Amino acid sequence: MSPDEIEELLASGAGDGLPVVEPTAERLAGMGGDDVELGPVPPLFGVLTSRKVAYFAVLAGCRPAELPVVVAALRACLEPEFNLLGVQTTTGTAAVCVVVGGPVVERLGFRPGTNVLGPGNRVNACVGRAVALALAGIGGARPGETDMATTGQPGRYTFCLPEHRTPFGGVSGLDRDAVSVLAVGGTAEVLPRAGGGTVAEILDPLADALASAVRAAGDPRRMSSGAQAVVLPPEVAGRLAGLGETAASTARALYEGGAVRAGHPVAASADDVHVIVSGGPGVKMLHLPGWIGGSRAVHRALDQ
Repeated sequence: MSPDEIEELLASGAGDGLPVVEPTAERLAGMGGDDVELGPVPPLFGVLTSRKVAYFAVLAGCRPAELPVVVAALRACLEPEFNLLGVQTTTGTAAVCVVVGGPVVERLGFRPGTNVLGPGNRVNACVGRAVALALAGIGGARPGETDMATTGQPGRYTFCLPEHRTPFGGVSGLDRDAVSVLAVGGTAEVLPRAGGGTVAEILDPLADALASAVRAAGDPRRMSSGAQAVVLPPEVAGRLAGLGETAASTARALYEGGAVRAGHPVAASADDVHVIVSGGPGVKMLHLPGWIGGSRAVHRALDQ
């Protein structure tokens, strides 16, 4: 598509300002499937249908095999506890983060390794972008009109985290294809203390980070109805596993440790602190602060 056509697409509310793949009749037909209504998308409550999703998936550069992942993520976003209306209209920086786990990661060519949230992998980029394009285009979220984000963030273009399958566990199951959606306020790098050889040396800095999100929210009660997440690279998850920890025990420790530091809950419950195993070699972890307006993660199996 030409620059003028991209501008027209953006003006219509169906683009994000970046070049797109032209949704020709042949490409749309190749996505296959019947047209099924999946529900209304806030803020203007356009109806999400499988054909509309296919349109935005083509725009984003997805192939037909990736469409079920996009559909599952969008259906998860429509669950009440995700609070999509708030996420799409907030003045804050919330972006929809799509976590993909199970055999589908390897089968479709997602890359959960080095630079997982950066450039260099088409599947990661296109699936995350398709979800963002569909939510904005179908829901009618337009900057300055219904999308009122004061600054926004790059994750609103695309935000997809494929997860490694390890015995340590994580957001997704080991053997079942699954998608999770989280409303995330940004990313912050966190390093283990000292040599990172003990549970405390690894987890204390992450607990500090969760507590800092509570303090930064102005009113600490804002985080008590939402979720937060951390991303552990495989090396760190392996260290914790060797010390007898799992993703579930790590989440509990972070919830409790963060609450002690903040003097207030850092999430709605320990189950709302999500531990994601993703990334390449190294020990640099990520804190994904939750949206302070209140959103719970939603998990959905691809075969549902």
